[in-house]
Amino acid sequence: MLTRRDYLKYSALAGAACAVPTSLLQALESGDIIKRAIPGTGEELPIVGLGSSATFRTVAQSEDVTALQGVLQTLIDNGGTVFDTAPSYGASEEVAGQIVQDLGFQEKVFWATKVNVAPRGGGSADADAARAQIARSFDHIGKDPIDLMQVHNLADLATQMPIIQELKEEGRFRYIGVTSTSTRRYPDLAKAMRDWKPDFIGVDYAVDNRESAETILPLAQELGIAVLIYVPFGRTRLWARVKGREVPQWAQEFGADTWGKFFIKYAAAHPAVTCVTPATSKPKNMLDNIGAAFGDLPDEVTRRRMAEYVDALPSA
Repeated sequence: MLTRRDYLKYSALAGAACAVPTSLLQALESGDIIKRAIPGTGEELPIVGLGSSATFRTVAQSEDVTALQGVLQTLIDNGGTVFDTAPSYGASEEVAGQIVQDLGFQEKVFWATKVNVAPRGGGSADADAARAQIARSFDHIGKDPIDLMQVHNLADLATQMPIIQELKEEGRFRYIGVTSTSTRRYPDLAKAMRDWKPDFIGVDYAVDNRESAETILPLAQELGIAVLIYVPFGRTRLWARVKGREVPQWAQEFGADTWGKFFIKYAAAHPAVTCVTPATSKPKNMLDNIGAAFGDLPDEVTRRRMAEYVDALPSA
């Protein structure tokens, strides 16, 4: 578990040496990380992981990626494992793969990446191009099998799902899945869940973005599909809504003493959710995010209270 010396090291990597909050230090040092089982196998994953879009992607494309090493090390050193990426996230997959190999963490990371080759002229995707993209992911990650390969944004499932199914059968992937963060594509996502029976889906869900809880998350429970949650902060939308506001006192009853933990715990508390994957490029934010995986999660009554509270805030 984290020590004060470790935290100062990670903070220095981020260029933001600051004191770790006592409540977070106590949670990290005293509790076991909350895990959820993958329905198909029973394998347990920590309920908070790391995404690599947004600022992670921006930093990965820069000349100095030192902070990303701190982010990944903070994730692993505090019990996290799940790292979600994609070839379409700029240099995120390649840079993170090199960092993880340099740190010797290949077997400690649960790698979730994606394939997404655009259809040619409105027709089918190029199967050879999809296979080539997957081959590059193996090169970047340096791990075989890859833990989870997903078809990104439901892109030409008829071409790309059979490819990743075949590679799973060959033992190259442990799990396969599909993703979508577009509300208008939820009917397509639901159809894909029924037709292809993936091990995982990736979908958007947040305290102010609850539509997936009406259809997609219950369907995942019914079909026994694991769920990765994307954009639990609404990218920057939720941060803008709570700017200048203190977290309500009652939220500390379940350990949400920061807005980051408030938002993540809300998403993680849904019983269909396997892992929440907020993106960050700062070790101190990764530390706060992983803190949401310790202690208690809000019950259903409290989650309604959280949603009502956020709904009553002025829109940004």
